[in-house]
Amino acid sequence: MSKPRILIVEDNIDNYELVRFLLERAGYDTFWAHSGREGIDMSKAKRPDLILMDLSLPEMDGWTATERIKADLETKHIPIIALTAHTLPGDRKRALEAGCDDYLSKPMNIELFTETVEKNLARAKHKRKSGPII
Repeated sequence: MSKPRILIVEDNIDNYELVRFLLERAGYDTFWAHSGREGIDMSKAKRPDLILMDLSLPEMDGWTATERIKADLETKHIPIIALTAHTLPGDRKRALEAGCDDYLSKPMNIELFTETVEKNLARAKHKRKSGPII
């Protein structure tokens, strides 16, 4: 069985390295996009099982990138977790309205981070097994 593949969309190399370390230590395969536009392209090309999306990105912000990924029939099923320093009261709501399936704030609570990744991967796997309801 192949390992779940997670796309990390993050422009800060230190944040990326920490997230990559935690995910790979937990047994996931990871790959990286450093901008919102690259995140969209990689979501189509690589078809990850999950996307971790920073919201403050160069070229195109994470809200817009999420909206575009979720608007595309080929990628809309991919769960997206906002992983962001945007922690004002309306930021979580805005991320969820853009299409994020979950929201985590920085600095990260590592236990909550791990639980949230696992929960979203399990939910996505269950949806794939049960298929569409007709």
